[in-house]
Amino acid sequence: MRVATTVEASGFDDDPIQVIDFVVEAEKLGLDLCFVAEAWGSDAPSALGYLAARTDRLILGSGVLQIGTRTPVAIAQAAITLSNLSQGRFVLGLGTSGPRVIEGLHGVAFAHPLTRLRENIDIIRAAFAGEKIAYDGACYTLPRPGGEGTPMRLSTRPQHPIPLYLAAMSPGLLRLTGETADGWLGTSFVPEGAVHAYFAHLDEGLADAGRTRADLDICQGAEVAFADDEDALARLVDARRGELAFSLGGMGSVNTNFYNRAYARQGWSAVAEEIKRLWQNGDRAAATALVSDQMVLATTLIGTEEMVRDRLTVWRDAGVNTVRLYPAGQTLADKLDTLGRAIALVREVSAPR
Repeated sequence: MRVATTVEASGFDDDPIQVIDFVVEAEKLGLDLCFVAEAWGSDAPSALGYLAARTDRLILGSGVLQIGTRTPVAIAQAAITLSNLSQGRFVLGLGTSGPRVIEGLHGVAFAHPLTRLRENIDIIRAAFAGEKIAYDGACYTLPRPGGEGTPMRLSTRPQHPIPLYLAAMSPGLLRLTGETADGWLGTSFVPEGAVHAYFAHLDEGLADAGRTRADLDICQGAEVAFADDEDALARLVDARRGELAFSLGGMGSVNTNFYNRAYARQGWSAVAEEIKRLWQNGDRAAATALVSDQMVLATTLIGTEEMVRDRLTVWRDAGVNTVRLYPAGQTLADKLDTLGRAIALVREVSAPR
């Protein structure tokens, strides 16, 4: 298994220099990939360009660019630029985000996210191929009808292949990932429930495209934290409980929360719905209290070193190719220490048997 992480330039208490220092040091620890997130804070391409200049071998990826915030061709231009400047160390991660961000911050309708993402992929790949871009879709029509534009091609080309990764949690987006992508950026992953919740839909898309799991990088993310005793473990689980309640109750609108739906498909439908109801009604303490230890431990890499090693083995056996780690820690040094310990365990678990 390869080892990845995700950062955001506005992380580390809004100190972007610490984020850069973390990535530079993580490369020295042996990290393989670093994805840069873009939610409602800093943008991803600016940070990726800076990181490309500060690193030597690390693969960098957008994790993810939200398709409602840019035109497909603007995404293609950014991807080509980042790939060429990094000498091929770039992967393009795309996602639909959700209505709170896309409609609330950007004023773009969140309607038809699956169709919109599929059409983005078509147009982006046409731009990568150097084609004159003419597209007549349900969401995008290029050139603009009735205007003065004519089909154009970009004046720049990718000098290296640009792998495409999709962030997907819903069945339709998972099928699209299996059909079209080079990698799947997943989260809220429970290996024991993944066959029904995730892999069945990925496999449908793969089969439709005449592909197999070998053609797709299964890249799963989770927080990693180490506890030396039961008291420390209890504290780590309690700290994570509130974050998980936010994901289930606040990461989305009243009607649209992909995290909540993913947990529901993995056996927690009733409690996930109640957590969302309580959170949306403002009772966040009660929502947090409903998050069980099992919900936290099943979807994270939190525990003693033995527990984390065992969990990584389960991930490996479930088909995960790349582990995306979110290392816990109060300081930069703490996070790097956690990351280093976790990388060593991934290497151990991945060693030939």
